[in-house]
Amino acid sequence: MNGKNIVLIGGNSGIGKELAEALKAKGANLFLYSKSGDGTTALDTTEDFSDIPDLPEVIDGLVYAPGTINLKPFHRISTSEFQKELDINFLGAVRVLQACMKSLKKSESASVVLFSTVAVQTGMGFHASIAAAKGAIEGLTRSLAAEWAPNKIRVNAIAPSLTDTPLASALLSSDDKREASNKRHPIGRFGTPADIAKAAEYLLSDDASWMTGQILHVDGGMSNLK
Repeated sequence: MNGKNIVLIGGNSGIGKELAEALKAKGANLFLYSKSGDGTTALDTTEDFSDIPDLPEVIDGLVYAPGTINLKPFHRISTSEFQKELDINFLGAVRVLQACMKSLKKSESASVVLFSTVAVQTGMGFHASIAAAKGAIEGLTRSLAAEWAPNKIRVNAIAPSLTDTPLASALLSSDDKREASNKRHPIGRFGTPADIAKAAEYLLSDDASWMTGQILHVDGGMSNLK
């Protein structure tokens, strides 16, 4: 990663923060953005924009990490809540990708990493809004991978299961909840930010140079094992 220009949206907490620290240690040039602007450049991806401030001329890696967790019965999810999930998880990624496209094309081997969820492949109750929004991300991943392959831009996504981040704090707020979450995963534990950041680091690296259009399931076995 030494000397590579990496743009990271959502780089001030959770998985994004873990990834930023790992990339910095390996010599990457980081361009960090988040809605709060806390230690990063402020960027609200739910609003329309054509340009992102302070982007490098050449982008070697782009990570879009913002996400939501809004678990409710389908009949209690309003259309405005569905729209919010789409704005943050999907349309925000679209806006960022369009703003970064020219700089990605100037790289000799660019890599884009998006985030889905295990709930797209594995039907889970109360996940209708997030599974729908992240399902759109998986379709976008495959389509852009095909469209941008001639430009040597790789596009992949990571589909995690429950990970111990600030976003998931309510789901892991007690010892009982944490133990129940451990038991739901075939491998015996829920995820850590480092588990997911390591996968993103791999996808950004030259080690994954022959990998594009893939949904990488980093989920403790949730998507395929009983």
